[in-house]
Amino acid sequence: MFTHSSTLEIIWIISPAIVLVFLAVPSFALLYSLDELIDPDLTLKVVGHQWYWSYEYSDYSNIYDNESLNFDSYMISTSDLTLGSFRLLEVDNRIVLPINTHIRVLITAADVLHSWAIPSFGIKVDACPGRLSQCSLFIKRSGLFFGQCSEICGINHGFMPIAIKSVPADTFIS
Repeated sequence: MFTHSSTLEIIWIISPAIVLVFLAVPSFALLYSLDELIDPDLTLKVVGHQWYWSYEYSDYSNIYDNESLNFDSYMISTSDLTLGSFRLLEVDNRIVLPINTHIRVLITAADVLHSWAIPSFGIKVDACPGRLSQCSLFIKRSGLFFGQCSEICGINHGFMPIAIKSVPADTFIS
């Protein structure tokens, strides 16, 4: 009775296809809205190196030579830590970002694969050499946030911390 029924075969092929179409239509709208980026107020460029991070505030330039503000961020060794600092998380140059500001973060790597991850922000972006990754960030409160490279990028992979200090916008500008 059900072994060679063409009508039944057509029904159980078409009915899942209809269900998939009903699932796909709202998914396309969601995917489109995820790609919609708000015009950022600040752009931070991040470059992963073995075994440190380089940062550049490309929207701000030096008044003397018109070059953008950039710096490297290395982990502070255990012997150089001050009392109350976090071992393996403290860096010599922290990133300072304003709160309540739309920030675009452009991430790449200079040598091998890295991953720029800050768990408190829910951000983990891969840094691939020759490829530019992008994420957006909107920090709602002041504080100090830590992260690390979460890609096994070499022997000192565990020593690539990220430290972000979020401050009010007027403090950031000054």
